[in-house]
Amino acid sequence: MKQVASLRYDVIFKKAFSHPNLFTALVKDFLGIQLEIDEVENDKAFIPPVGNVATKFDLFAEDKKNRVIVEVQHAHDSDTYERFVYYQCSSMVETIISSDNYSFPLTVITIVFFTQKKTPSPDSGIIEHDFEPRDFITGKLLDQVYQCKHKLLFVFTNKSAHTKTPKPYREWMQAIHDSLDGKVDEADYTNPSIQALFQVIEKDKITPEERKRMKEEHNREEAEMRKFKEGKNEGIKEGEENGRKKGIKETARNFKALGTLTDEQIASATGLSLEMIKAL
Repeated sequence: MKQVASLRYDVIFKKAFSHPNLFTALVKDFLGIQLEIDEVENDKAFIPPVGNVATKFDLFAEDKKNRVIVEVQHAHDSDTYERFVYYQCSSMVETIISSDNYSFPLTVITIVFFTQKKTPSPDSGIIEHDFEPRDFITGKLLDQVYQCKHKLLFVFTNKSAHTKTPKPYREWMQAIHDSLDGKVDEADYTNPSIQALFQVIEKDKITPEERKRMKEEHNREEAEMRKFKEGKNEGIKEGEENGRKKGIKETARNFKALGTLTDEQIASATGLSLEMIKAL
């Protein structure tokens, strides 16, 4: 078993896939595209921002020869799908040079990896959100409308064992998922790029600065979880208290409907104020 740093952390995910060879291998297995790139940018942002909300891409690569942009995002449990749809659309809009011609000069593809969140689909660990035009009635693709086949993939790595997931996808998903507990069995993998991935994230190769950032991420996640649990518990208590008060009011209404007790007697029996009893 090899000791590795967990790919649940942004800093480790970026450390691994900022290597052009690992990035291109991942993209080839997921998209069937052989990128020709020299670098992968970390924390890519558009300046000025597109739209009202600034976007930042964990990993960003542009293949100028084949006119393709591929973005890879590492998502957290609290991240929403809408956030990444917004990022995808922002990136698509950013490529348009002029209002004289609204055609997309580049194809934009985003792959979002959820390492902790559960998939909303029972059928697969991969959800595809494409931008291709289809006939409303037949569902047939209309390739002639525009050539850029933009795409957004959501990949839930904890579904890596799903039997319907093709092996090239499944092996990457399994490798990412396996790393979460800090150890992997290299013998389980045949893809040489995944073997290279494990070498990059080997525990002994993590720098002090990277360890510090991992700790900061861990503490931030713990704080968010505590805040969520506190809010949940507070909501439960509030709901129970509202339910108790509602029950007491209903009892008071029933007493009034019987007409055998005065408002003062009902107030004394229920603990409600006399004004509240009169208002029922």
